[in-house]
Amino acid sequence: MLTILGFAMIATFLVLIMTKKMSPIAALVLIPALFCVAVGKGAHLGDYVIDGVSGLAPTAAMLMFAIVYFGVMIDVGLFDPVVRGILRFCKADPMRVVVGTAVLAAIVSLDGDGSTTFMITVSAMYPLYKRLGMSLVVMTGVAAMANGVMNTVPWGGPTARAATALKLDAADIFVPMVPALLVGLLGVLGLAYVLGLRERRRIGALRLPDEESVETKEAVLVGAGAGGGHPEKRPVGGAGGADGVDGAHDDEDLLKGLDPDRPTLRPRLYWFNALLTGTLITAMILELLPIPVLFLLGAALALSVNYPRLPDQKARIAAHADNVLNVSGMVFAAAVFTGVLQGTGMVDSMAGRLVDTVPDGLGPHMALVTGVLSLPLTYFMSNDGFYFGVLPVLAEAGAAHGVTPLEMARASLVGQPLHMSSPLVPAVYVLVGMARVEFGDHTRFVVKWAALTCLLILAAGILFGTI
Repeated sequence: MLTILGFAMIATFLVLIMTKKMSPIAALVLIPALFCVAVGKGAHLGDYVIDGVSGLAPTAAMLMFAIVYFGVMIDVGLFDPVVRGILRFCKADPMRVVVGTAVLAAIVSLDGDGSTTFMITVSAMYPLYKRLGMSLVVMTGVAAMANGVMNTVPWGGPTARAATALKLDAADIFVPMVPALLVGLLGVLGLAYVLGLRERRRIGALRLPDEESVETKEAVLVGAGAGGGHPEKRPVGGAGGADGVDGAHDDEDLLKGLDPDRPTLRPRLYWFNALLTGTLITAMILELLPIPVLFLLGAALALSVNYPRLPDQKARIAAHADNVLNVSGMVFAAAVFTGVLQGTGMVDSMAGRLVDTVPDGLGPHMALVTGVLSLPLTYFMSNDGFYFGVLPVLAEAGAAHGVTPLEMARASLVGQPLHMSSPLVPAVYVLVGMARVEFGDHTRFVVKWAALTCLLILAAGILFGTI
């Protein structure tokens, strides 16, 4: 019964948000509350919610201060050179814009944190998508898949969890998987190319006079929406977005976010900010302090040095308050969902039932089975639940048929491109929140492509003999 109710709860949640019958925050809170009562454990709902909030509180704190920190870094112009490089490549061509989104997300993902990746990618690319009238779900989908592939780096989380759960060395898991993961990343870039061609056919390209220099084009695009634009620099074709997203309504605040003449720039402090960010990322990788503490210290230092006047600090905090509130609110709402799933025992029941359904004849192919199961399991539960709860059970079953723990651990990484769009992943709410995209629209668009990317990685892993 718990298994049925668990899957029913998840299905109800997904249907309601994908059909836009409820907002994600409302669905994350009310649906698990109702199912908790249906399970007969309504009296324990408070305990489950408090447990869920306690577990996700560090994540919420990290996101709050990370948004402030990277928001300040964007304000002061730290990432402007990267944006200019991407825009130089894009040249106002929708196909190149989508490919550039994938490249930027993949590069920034090397820091191992999805939330910061999405903040930087959306802040850099959002004005260009709006200026060209491109589909914003294409941006969120491509960014999520690129980050999902790169999320497998040893310091990103899944690889470390798999190594810990099976008592293996993270390098032994990750390094042999690099060729398969590169194939997956190439698959994301190939998909970005195809989606970009589709966008190019739908809206055309931005018209800019031939005599304008590349630098002038970049200034026009980076400062899109900041005022003073010329009619001839509007995009060819309609401004409406595809896949249920309206691209006609400009958000002036975000469009001004990368204006090369914005008053928040601090060019004299560029190298200080670059050093501070590099130090912060290095400290994260080396785990010198808990990540929430690092971002708290980093945000405080960035604000104090770049904006020593108190009114300026308040203005920067206020500028990013909407994102902080939206994301942190979503995380705490997700804590209700995860708290009920775990507290009622639904997760354990669902995982056990799925493992029990694996036929004995597939025993020698448990690595392949694990790779396939990693898609739905990492989508419907947290990485902690999968790697520490399910993977050891699968690995034990595989060991009985001669499948090594290393093969099982590598196969368990396959589902990450899909996992990064799971409603249980806090970072995805940063992505859709900053991009002004409905979570249901993002889900409808990305699931099929992310699943295809996962299967491509699995096939490559089998072909290369690492799985």
